[in-house]
Amino acid sequence: MPRLCLTALAATVVLLGVTGCAAAPIVAETPQSAVAEPAASPSPTETPDADPVEEGEEPSASEEISDDLERFSRVAAQVWGSEQRSSGRAYIDALVDAGFDRDAMQVTEDASTVGNAAESIQFSVWLGQDCLIGQVGPATGDPVTGVFEALPGERCLIGQTRTIDW
Repeated sequence: MPRLCLTALAATVVLLGVTGCAAAPIVAETPQSAVAEPAASPSPTETPDADPVEEGEEPSASEEISDDLERFSRVAAQVWGSEQRSSGRAYIDALVDAGFDRDAMQVTEDASTVGNAAESIQFSVWLGQDCLIGQVGPATGDPVTGVFEALPGERCLIGQTRTIDW
């Protein structure tokens, strides 16, 4: 358990470095063979903030973002497990195939300015007030995904990103 906590903490630090200041992220480590747990369940002594969704009711915003994070994490793990693992385009295409809006996405370059393979690639989906952000690459190890507060200008990633024009 301590190793899991350290891994989660490290993942949070990595993603915070990508997004700058962000409020209360939900981070999920996404190994190849497992789907991430989007958020811890309340313990038996805690009371959930919202009532369970009754049949025919719409899910709450937190349940919806949790479902989106699970789907996002699963896609990241699938691409990471493929031969396309170092292609930012592969993550974007797979996320589009999974139902995310291409126009709400950002992705960093696959290579450095001198042509070396990127140590990590970040990709994101803007969802209004929140962003789903993933990071993969040799410097990251297994994919790391999380939910962070959106940046001004309907952006999720800080710095230079590539144009998604395919």
